[in-house]
Amino acid sequence: MNSLHDLDSSIDRWFSEDIGEGDHTTFSTIPIDASGSAKLLVKEAGILAGLAVAQRIFHRFDPEIQVLPLMNDGSAISPGDLVFRVKGKVHTILQCERLVLNVMQRMSGIATTTSAYVSLLEGTGTKILDTRKTTPGMRFLEKEAVRLGGGVNHRFGLYDMIMIKDNHIDFAGGIGKAISGTRAYLEEKKLDLDMVVETRSLEDIEEVLSMGGVRRIMFDNFSVEMTRKAVQLIDHRVETESSGGITSETIRSYAECGVDFISVGALTHQIQSLDLSLKAEF
Repeated sequence: MNSLHDLDSSIDRWFSEDIGEGDHTTFSTIPIDASGSAKLLVKEAGILAGLAVAQRIFHRFDPEIQVLPLMNDGSAISPGDLVFRVKGKVHTILQCERLVLNVMQRMSGIATTTSAYVSLLEGTGTKILDTRKTTPGMRFLEKEAVRLGGGVNHRFGLYDMIMIKDNHIDFAGGIGKAISGTRAYLEEKKLDLDMVVETRSLEDIEEVLSMGGVRRIMFDNFSVEMTRKAVQLIDHRVETESSGGITSETIRSYAECGVDFISVGALTHQIQSLDLSLKAEF
């Protein structure tokens, strides 16, 4: 996850968006000095994620609030489970409620989806990767949810890995020119970054292998049979990754070809939030 400073900055923006000039409903119905307790209830089975962020949200708003966790991030949860109790000013509880739920429901949905994909690959040795197909401003939380669900984080952004994709190759004038240009750039800038190259054919793979210096070769929209041939061609000389058009129905077949990684954009961009609820208790 990003630093606490980055998380706190995000939380401040979220409060500004949601509360604005003030929560007039809470102000008008609840005495300012009222204290109370609420509990977070699970209404749908899945994998819990976002509890640590929820605690930070409450404490960012009110350092005196008490959040009493009863489970841990990454835990399997079932309907009726109690995740935490929060005790303190009712104004704090009500003003943090929706933000806490929004974060935890989405993160838990991502962790749950990731866990389901991971279970489909059990015993193959293939790892599930996330992508940059994330909600703007929420990438660090969504990638943390993938990790909690048992997936592996791919690059965080454009700055921490060289990933030469089809458009880079086409604009550069070919794979050879793209790789040569990358090497020169990394040397000039004194950067130590892994290089991943996307390929569209077995011929592309052969060209990448002949160039050398690549950490991983990505197979873009390969069929299962073509993937099997590609893995055999590479023969463990570099890491391999399948990407594009792979679904929960086909992912096991790709993994059984022997690829090291399968990247799945659906982990973060086709998500149904998990049903959680924060309820007052007396």
